Parts: sequence; structure tokens; C-alpha cells
Amino acid sequence: MWKQPLIRAGLVLGAGFGGFADGIVLHQILGWHHLVCVTDHCRPTSIAQLQLQNTQDGFFHLTLWLITLAGTAMLFRAARQSDTPARGRGLVGSMLAGWGLFNFVEGLIDHQILGIHHVLPGHPNQLVFDLLFLVAGILLFLLGARLIHSPGTPQPSTSTPYAADAIQPGLIPR
Repeated sequence: MWKQPLIRAGLVLGAGFGGFADGIVLHQILGWHHLVCVTDHCRPTSIAQLQLQNTQDGFFHLTLWLITLAGTAMLFRAARQSDTPARGRGLVGSMLAGWGLFNFVEGLIDHQILGIHHVLPGHPNQLVFDLLFLVAGILLFLLGARLIHSPGTPQPSTSTPYAADAIQPGLIPR
């Protein structure tokens, strides 16, 4: 099941979208942290520090953009294959699982192992926020896996409409 092209595409897309959600909400809107914090509270004390943090966040978003482009290409490739079943729940589930994987891996490596930033650095409950981020990743992954394997999700062995048939003829060359 996890090796199906549509599921793999969803995992990659989900990782990209999950990273964008982190970057846009936590880095830019809330301003809680950046990819690499230059102070204990992730609040720059000079223009040079702010520029450094913004540049690092820019490279983070560029990487996420490339991951999302790769996932989109994988999705179109999966849609061109005549044996790829059109499965909305499978795609949504794999995207949630990919988002969960992103949160868990990023939270484990960046927050816990490397300590380059935390969800809410300098907060008295900093570790609690970091652990909640990991738990959110696990829950997103489990929810996604449940959707992928739910009884209402057609399996490739059944006679379901295929993704290639759902695309308007001539839209994507085969």
C-alpha cells in the first residue's frame, strides 16, 4: 500500500505542505522561532542577526518549495499511470501522514537532537511545546494511515476508476 505511486506522492506533498505550515505560522505569523535561532529567545538583537535568521528561513522555504514541486511531479506521474486508482482518501491520508512525518522528524532532529530551535524558545514550558509538536506529528501520521487503510478507500485490486481516467483527455500527455 505505501509503495503505491499516489501514496508516495501524497507523502512528499504532505511533507512539503507541513513544512510550509510550520514556516508560515510559527516562523512568520507568530514569530515564535526561526530555522536557526541566534539567541535563547530567538529574538534577534541586531539587524545582522535578523538578516541571518531570515536568510536561513528563506533557504528552508526554498527547500520546502522544491519538495512540494517534487511531490506535484510525482502526483502527475501517478495520475498518468493507468493502474493508479483514483483515491481521494488515500491521497489526503498520505498527505496527512507526510505532514506528520515532517513534524516528527523535524521536531526530533531540530528541537531535541541539534537544539537549533524550539517551538517556543525561552518559554518556561519550552519542552512541553516541543513534545506537543512531536505528538502532533505522530497523531497526523496515524490519522493519515487510518485514512489510507480505511474500508471506504478503494484498494488497487478492486475495479475502481483510475486516476488517468479522471483527468480530462489531452490535459496530461501519456
